[in-house]
Amino acid sequence: MSPVFTVIVVILAILAIADLVVGVSNDAINFLNSSIGSKIASYKTIISVAAVGILVGVLTSHGMMEVARNGVFHPEMFSFTEIMFLYVGVMLTDVLLLDGFNKLGLPTSTTVSMIFELLGAAMAVTVFKIYNDSLDAGIDQFVNGGKALGMISAILVSVVLSFVVGSVVMYFSRILFTFRYAKQFCRWGAVWCGIAIVGIIYFAMFKGLKNSGLITEEISGFVGGHLLVVLLGVWMTASLLLFLLQKASVNILKITILSGTFALALAFAGNDLVNFVGVPLAGLDAYSLAQDGGTSMLMGELNNPKMVNIGYLAIAGVVMAVTLFFSKDAKKVSQTELTLASQQEENERFNSTPFSRALVRYSVKLNEWYQKVLPASWIEFVNERFLPLSEEEKGNSTYDLIRAVVNLASASILICIGTSLKLPLSTTYVVFMVSMGSSLADRVWGRDSAVYRISGVMVVIMGWFVTAFIAFVMSFLIVTLLMIGGGYALAGIVLIAAYILLKRFVLGSKDEEDVSEEPLISNDDSPEDVLYNCTQMVVMTMDQTSRIYNHMLASLFTENRKGLKEMVALSEKMYKDANLRKYDICATVKKLQEQHIETAHYYVQIVDYVCEVSKALLHSTRPAFNHINNNHRGLSSEQINDLKLINDKVDDIFGQISTMLALKDYSKLDEVMEKRDDLFETIAEIIKNHIKRVRNDVSSSSRASALFLNILTETKTMVLQARNMIKSEAYFLNAIKEME
Repeated sequence: MSPVFTVIVVILAILAIADLVVGVSNDAINFLNSSIGSKIASYKTIISVAAVGILVGVLTSHGMMEVARNGVFHPEMFSFTEIMFLYVGVMLTDVLLLDGFNKLGLPTSTTVSMIFELLGAAMAVTVFKIYNDSLDAGIDQFVNGGKALGMISAILVSVVLSFVVGSVVMYFSRILFTFRYAKQFCRWGAVWCGIAIVGIIYFAMFKGLKNSGLITEEISGFVGGHLLVVLLGVWMTASLLLFLLQKASVNILKITILSGTFALALAFAGNDLVNFVGVPLAGLDAYSLAQDGGTSMLMGELNNPKMVNIGYLAIAGVVMAVTLFFSKDAKKVSQTELTLASQQEENERFNSTPFSRALVRYSVKLNEWYQKVLPASWIEFVNERFLPLSEEEKGNSTYDLIRAVVNLASASILICIGTSLKLPLSTTYVVFMVSMGSSLADRVWGRDSAVYRISGVMVVIMGWFVTAFIAFVMSFLIVTLLMIGGGYALAGIVLIAAYILLKRFVLGSKDEEDVSEEPLISNDDSPEDVLYNCTQMVVMTMDQTSRIYNHMLASLFTENRKGLKEMVALSEKMYKDANLRKYDICATVKKLQEQHIETAHYYVQIVDYVCEVSKALLHSTRPAFNHINNNHRGLSSEQINDLKLINDKVDDIFGQISTMLALKDYSKLDEVMEKRDDLFETIAEIIKNHIKRVRNDVSSSSRASALFLNILTETKTMVLQARNMIKSEAYFLNAIKEME
């Protein structure tokens, strides 16, 4: 046998581990977000519960992974060589595709990606065989296209059904308990949580453990024949037990939420494991078969069921559990759903679209009609039940425990119903859309946030459809190249994939370490912390602005595209952080003590000036990068010399500001004013000279001139706002000292 196939087996093993990492990072939202969003326990506790669920689910998943072996194509029609190229193409596509979604922070379905990757790869091999061997056969003899159509229908069913169910269940749950649910929960909490526990237990047993061997056919048959009686019995038992625990001052909501987290993690590991290791294990089986039959033998043996080695499952479980603890991508993907479902007022991640704006307008009109048609007493009753919490009552959780239970129970029950009806519902789709439906019903999509959150939901949903298309096309192209180029194509594609992944996880991680994700001013800060961090914010702004501005000009002078790109990224982050602080002004001002309220307007001014400084910096760096990125002519020697002069003066001003901040001595503010005026006069003189040069030099570049003038204008704005910022900082601190 050619050593190429041994190399392919090794590559499949490496890709299996990589796929487990990127796959778990994306699918983690399915079982983590309800616990994380409600902050029912510490992050480590939540991760630990999910990790145990994953390990149990993996180690009890002894069932056959038939989807990868024969679910999408007919293996008896393919030779060993074709099967191995098919499988390695699928795994390369899957790792790169899921990693791309993780980078964007968007959840997608690993099931959909795997199905369409297998379909695209099988189509590529089929087309190659038919045309290369001149076969008189149809594609349907090689590929099972019905599976793909089933997945497309599952997307539509999952999206609509889950959103509606999540909305309805949340609506009536909130009417029952309200946001201040302590009193009502003492009466009905055990019964209500009992219903959730029934769905969670049924889900864990018949979805998560269906292939474990622990649920025998006798048990399944009995439950199936007496389903209502069994569920009623479990409900009564669970409700009684939860009632007794509640009387013993045990938080039964915490038990319910962590139980749901465990069940979803269990089901994820037991059912979705095939999406990550099914293809590599099928490739290993094919490799073993070819040891005796040769590389040209047909792979009909893959139709025969085969149990998975428990050792492979144990390794997979450990990789998945470890990934949960250390994956930054898992947090990033989870944050997308948490942001869209948050009850907090925050800076929205997604921009509005014409569709979302139109939908909100029609919803407002529908609500006005609703107010006129329904009885006023009912509307008043409902509004009282949905009376929102104050900022102090909300705390810093994304949503409360009631919504977390609704999300878990509704998703579990829906998936169980879909499984019993043999509907191929996607866990990712169900969990995400239930969460979105409950958010809508809970009135967190208000007039100030609805357009942005609807846009976010549409982006995610479109991403699901894009997943299928990209998965199919990528795997088709990669496998086609492998079939044509053989080992040489394999080496080239593997090197490209390795470069992409290493660049993101090794080089990218170094960049991320330099950038702190923690805001300078947090909602948990005390008034003293706010005052201290305000000064730190100004210091950091001056330091970053000076550094980025200097590097931007140096890179522009040398036409260093990479350097300019880095400066754009840093200035964009700086502007984003400044906007976040500006958005959180109200929450921060509320934390200032009564005696500081009179000086709070200085803090508002400082935040606004910081935002303006960062905006001016961004409006300098971005056009500079675009100019060089588009390969336009660089600046002339005269323009470079003029900007060097400006840079020296800006450095002088920023240096003096930094010195005043370090010494907390603002007695030389007038000197900064004089230097600022001198800079402005220099800029005005440079612009006049530049206009004269342009009139006399017909060969001058208009694009370079526009960039040059833009940098001068934004520099003027940046220095002006920086001086205003330090002036407000001085007034702020002096006013505080006088009060003390």
